[in-house]
Amino acid sequence: MDAVHDEPSSIAALLRARYKRRLPSSLNELTGPEHGLVELPLHIAWSGLRTLDLGLPRQRMSLYRTVLAEGMRDDLCRFLNRGILLELRPVLHKLICRAIKDVREEAFHELRP
Repeated sequence: MDAVHDEPSSIAALLRARYKRRLPSSLNELTGPEHGLVELPLHIAWSGLRTLDLGLPRQRMSLYRTVLAEGMRDDLCRFLNRGILLELRPVLHKLICRAIKDVREEAFHELRP
């Protein structure tokens, strides 16, 4: 195969490896807040809104999408909450990139559709 055909699969493999390294060993490690305002650090929310209200459904969804895409392992544990993640799972499943989705679902059966 030529490099053009190999490139998408190598990019996908790279993304999967990156997101896999960021996963906690258990969803029980996700002990983030359930209520209130959450201010994300710049390394996670480098563009747009940084302070989000978990009481507002769109902001809660935005926080979870952003942290899943940009956060490191400690960030996932600090800002995400297991119960909320499970509650948002059906919608998040449609909104997050395939690499994040695949890695999460392989690691945690609770997140599979």
